[in-house]
Parts: sequence; structure tokens; C-alpha cells
Amino acid sequence: MARRPTIQDLSARAGVSVSTIDRILNGRDKVRHGTAARVLAAAEDMGFYALPALRQRLQPAHPRVKLGFLLQQSDRGFYRSIAEALRTAAASVDPPVELLIEHLQDLSPDAVAAQILQLGAQVQALAVVSAEHPRISAAIEELAAKGVPTYGLISDLSAACSTGYIGLDNWRVGRTAAWAVTGMSRRPGRLAIILGNHRYRCQDLNESGFRSYCREHAPDFTVLEPVQTFEDNSIAREVTEQLLRREPDLVGLYVGGGGMPGVLEALRQSGRAGTIVTVGNDMTEHTRLGLIDRVLTMIVAHPVQHLAAEAIAQMQGDAAVAAAPRKRVLGFEIFGPENV
Repeated sequence: MARRPTIQDLSARAGVSVSTIDRILNGRDKVRHGTAARVLAAAEDMGFYALPALRQRLQPAHPRVKLGFLLQQSDRGFYRSIAEALRTAAASVDPPVELLIEHLQDLSPDAVAAQILQLGAQVQALAVVSAEHPRISAAIEELAAKGVPTYGLISDLSAACSTGYIGLDNWRVGRTAAWAVTGMSRRPGRLAIILGNHRYRCQDLNESGFRSYCREHAPDFTVLEPVQTFEDNSIAREVTEQLLRREPDLVGLYVGGGGMPGVLEALRQSGRAGTIVTVGNDMTEHTRLGLIDRVLTMIVAHPVQHLAAEAIAQMQGDAAVAAAPRKRVLGFEIFGPENV
């Protein structure tokens, strides 16, 4: 039988004295906000027997946290679903969280950097879906100097300051896609990769993982140089049509970035849909229909509800104790025609 955690155990885990725990439990004197947050987090983590009493004593001391999320274009179903999941997750936490969610329409580095600074000035922590660029890194560093941490959401971000991350292990996503494409192809042959933009670190890692798997486990396949859609559906359709004309013997395709509706349209119009093993990322109305119609073979997807809940919890927890932003890597979901 497991030993019940004691007050001494809790004080050691939270890094406070036994007398501090005693003051909290008995309602004598107030403790600082940061101390209260550490004690409550430690008690929840270890299943402390007096957790209800601690919550009652400490949660009123928690200020309302305001979190910002800067997502990609609002006309993309995936990012609308992320926004909806974030609002649902925020409504279910206690203490409550105030959300400010904005969608980027202009994805140029100057526009993204400006919105990072504008939204960051209104919140205690900010999560951003963005490509890498020195101007964006500079904006993140400017926010950090003002005490506002930034998290890469879905795609990791880098800066001279510490940045957080909430998303998938994208190298493993790419390897999983390659495992599926090579394993389900009827014969070895040429494989294509379609990306939105290499400046998204998630997409760059998708490609890296895909190539890594093929080098290790599928040397009889030839991986072509990737083509880019720049996250635009019309460009995606055009480059896919060109690819299919140029590669009549293509056996596999991995779509590791934006523009999936355009790719699917090109596949359907080509008459080769279903003959090329095609794997893409994330579950949307377009990819769901693509799986049902067997234009797509498999989808590797973010667990959207779980992603939103973890983002809220991670950012709220770090903001409560003024901790450096941390990284949280989630597992991914896999869908095929038979489980959509």
C-alpha cells in the first residue's frame, strides 16, 4: 500500500517550510501568490490528502490570468477548430482564464511581429503559430524583456530568450508518414513531399523525419525535393498538378504543410486519386472527406481538444508562478478511411 504524503513531503516538494504549510492549512496569515501557487501545484501533483482544504485556502489568492493566442487565418477550418477548443478549455478551468484570440491574415514577418507585440502588450503569456524569422524572434525577445513569455503553438519558435512550445514531435510525425507511405506502396518508387513553407519548424522537421525513415528503412524508394505551397490553396493545386504531370510513376505523396484542399482537388482531377499512397496532416472537413473518398490514405493529426487543454494549463501554470516558459510535447492521432 502506498504511503500517504505528509506535510513534510509537501513542504519538500513545494520548496517551503513545514510552518508555511501549517499556516495555510489553518488559515493563519496570508502567503505570497507565488508561494501559494507552488504549494497548490505540488499538492495536486502528489495527491496530498488535504488538497480540498488547500484549494479552498489558496485559490482565492490566484489572480485571473489573461492569455493570448495568435493563430493562422480564420478561413482555415483547422485554426477555427483550435480557437473553439481553446475557448472550451478556458471555460472549464478553475481559477478562470481570460482569453484573447486573434487570427493572422497577413503572414508576412513584419505583420506577424507587429501583432505579436500588439497582443503581447495585453496579456500575461502569448502563444503563436508562426514561421521562423529574425523579425519575429526580435518581437518575442522584446516581449520577454517586459516579462511576457511566448510559446510556439504547433510549430516551435526560437529566440535569444527562453521560449515555450506546445505541440507534437514533428520529426516523429514525418517518420510515421514515411512508414505509412512506404509500407502501403505496392512497389518501391518515387516519393514526393509537399510543404507550405520551410520556415515553419514543424514542417521542416516533418520533411527531416520523412527522409530519415526512408534512408533507414526504405532505401529502394527515391525521395524527391519538396515543393512549396506557401500555405495557399490555389498554389497548392497548381504545384500538385505540375508534380503529377512531371512524375507519371509517382507512388507516394506526403503533404506536410498547408494547402491540402488544393492538393486534393488536383489529385481528384488527375484521375490518379487512390493510386498514389497519400498521407497528410490534421483532421479537417477537407481531409475527412478525402479519407472517406480514399483520395487520402492516412492522416496524422493533432489531438485538438487535448492540445487546447494542455496549452491553457501550461501557460496558466507558468504565468501563476512567473516561471520560464516550458515545452510540452503531445502524442498524435492517426486516422484512415475506416476510423473517421
